[in-house]
Amino acid sequence: MKTVKIILFALLTIVLSTTSNGQMHDHSKIAATKTEKLKVSGNCESCKARIEKAAKLDGVSKAEWDIPSKMLAVTYDPSKTNLDLISKKIAAAGHDTEKLKADEKAYAGLPGCCKYR
Repeated sequence: MKTVKIILFALLTIVLSTTSNGQMHDHSKIAATKTEKLKVSGNCESCKARIEKAAKLDGVSKAEWDIPSKMLAVTYDPSKTNLDLISKKIAAAGHDTEKLKADEKAYAGLPGCCKYR
């Protein structure tokens, strides 16, 4: 009978330790995100779609451009990207940012309704 109790106690200990281990989380692997705003030139819904698409590089979880204020709110993982790289990608799509001006060829490729200069 004593052996059975020891075996049951051992099994119960194993089950409980496995269950409590499953509840532990390693918070050091959770990436901290950063949200910043960036002024981006544009005019319309087409611009909005193009700007938000260009801003969505690896590490960017959210990009929303507001037409009236011309402000892009971007949430990103700083270990994967930064505001300079995001700005560079938007400028390559033809839109000036407060950090970087789009080159003439990219700007010329924009539809007429999107010309802001």
